[in-house]
Amino acid sequence: MILERNRVAVSGSSGGRPVVFVHGYGCNQAMWHQVAPVFEVDCKVVTYDLTGMGRSDLTAYDTRRYDTLDAHAEDLLAILEALGLDGALLVGHSVGATIALLAANRDPARVSGLVMVSPTPSFLEDAEAGYHGGFTRDDIDQLIAFLDENHLGWSAHMAPTIVGQPADEPAADDLTRSFCQTDPAIAQHFGRVTFLADARSAFEAAARPALILHCANDALVPMSVANWMETHVPGATLKILDATGHCPHMTHPFEVVAAMRQFLEQG
Repeated sequence: MILERNRVAVSGSSGGRPVVFVHGYGCNQAMWHQVAPVFEVDCKVVTYDLTGMGRSDLTAYDTRRYDTLDAHAEDLLAILEALGLDGALLVGHSVGATIALLAANRDPARVSGLVMVSPTPSFLEDAEAGYHGGFTRDDIDQLIAFLDENHLGWSAHMAPTIVGQPADEPAADDLTRSFCQTDPAIAQHFGRVTFLADARSAFEAAARPALILHCANDALVPMSVANWMETHVPGATLKILDATGHCPHMTHPFEVVAAMRQFLEQG
């Protein structure tokens, strides 16, 4: 059963608005521990581990099925169906935001809106289309090769850069440990899927309004991507956080909660 397979946890107000949190690459639902509990007072809060991540059933990770992000979106919709949720607010971080968007586009009736934390439609440069994703294909190939050759070394090197904190800071340490605990084979496969995905067309066809939270200094996602999303994503509101890093829900949770509260009140 998918609720057990993906370690789905439900808390908060049983009659409140459903708010479903989707974590990013190499992470797990615990990464939301400074944000999700705040909404338990008046919302039904749902967290879970993506298939292959965290404490999910790793044997369910079929590389053929999960060769695109669509399978993760199908899992998310299956969780909403199993819980009988409609009109849910989906809150996704990084690739989790793309997964949430894909799910909303596929079944808009189950989703009322999106909060996308540090999202990117594509990490890749596409100069011909005027899209500046921040990385060339050679950059991505080298990143993936490093991940393939030395999973633990990649984790220790990349986590502080991604979080935007020194390695001995709590958020950097949490992310490093999460990366290191991920099954190496799954990390390598999902890494390729994540870093090579191009979901620009899905973002341009967004079926539900979205709040996009982008840090002013993000090592993975340049401001050009945030500007592209503000222009190309229907119904999107871009909020630039005065923060450094790719994980503001871990490093600046109060700002993330405040922005989410305002979005919920408007919707």
